[in-house]
Amino acid sequence: MSTTQTRPLTASVPALAGYAHALLRIVASYLLLTHASAKLFHVPHIAMFDGLPLFSLLGVAGIIELIGGVLVLIGLFTRAAAFVLSGELAFAYFIGHAPNGHFFLPLLNQGEPAVLLSFIFLFIAAAGPGAWSIDKRR
Repeated sequence: MSTTQTRPLTASVPALAGYAHALLRIVASYLLLTHASAKLFHVPHIAMFDGLPLFSLLGVAGIIELIGGVLVLIGLFTRAAAFVLSGELAFAYFIGHAPNGHFFLPLLNQGEPAVLLSFIFLFIAAAGPGAWSIDKRR
């Protein structure tokens, strides 16, 4: 008969939460970077962004998403970058989606990604980068 010791599940939960937090940061940043690359580099190609002037509202949004997305992805100046991204995404919802009607129903105005990412980045701004970040190493 073997005598193996088992740790209670609750002892490992905080450690797992730190890694889940980091994964949320990384995946949310990656998703935002796909929006930035579609606007600025046309990869993936979205016809709506063809001929997009760099200094238009969408062009500047792409620049903010690119710089902020990279910073949050690698976990450098995470809180500040995530706060700016949260505001930019809230702005995107109120300017780009809410005017299409159904202010309180983002499902109907295609604003769900903007709302969800805005709150994810707001959480990251408040909670910090989690594991696997340059900020944590500094």
